[in-house]
Amino acid sequence: MTVSLSRTQLFSRGAKGGAALLVVGSAGGFFAGSAAADAISDADLAYARLLVGTELLAADFYARAIASQQLSGEPLKHLKRALFNEQEHYQSVSGILTGAGQPPAVAEDFDFSYPNGTFGSKASIVKLGVALETTFLGAYLGAVGALQANALKQPVARIAASEAEHLSVFTRLSGGDPIGISFPNALSIDEASGALDAFTS
Repeated sequence: MTVSLSRTQLFSRGAKGGAALLVVGSAGGFFAGSAAADAISDADLAYARLLVGTELLAADFYARAIASQQLSGEPLKHLKRALFNEQEHYQSVSGILTGAGQPPAVAEDFDFSYPNGTFGSKASIVKLGVALETTFLGAYLGAVGALQANALKQPVARIAASEAEHLSVFTRLSGGDPIGISFPNALSIDEASGALDAFTS
């Protein structure tokens, strides 16, 4: 059965009181090696749950965009690479939670929904891609500023850089300038989760 998670459930899934320790382990991925035995606060775990949800939405969007067969050639190649990136991001960010002994959300926990006709044309896919990647980038930039565990900040910033590359591709496909503003906007945890709410039902 597919279960939809509210914003409250997303932030509290598997939550246990008190700070957790992120431990080294294969499930921890990139973050485990970067933040071994670093104390992870409840606030940081909430951010990790948000970023896991972000990556699941991103992977779902890219998979549907690829399956739509509306893009070909180099744009399709970029979408496939971005999907691979998002899957690696998910594995790494979910490692924050598994390292703290909490189960990360999986795709089956969500029922993602999109505006009618989103995957019916290249233009509509690209338009939503710009909006989503702007949100993903903002979520990661907000996390860099808000995370309390310093060891998590650089890995999160590196994922933000990857999301900025994805945004650049969509911006170019939309006919815009692939080089954007000098200081992209960061989103607070509430702003980012509010934006994600539009795609869950």
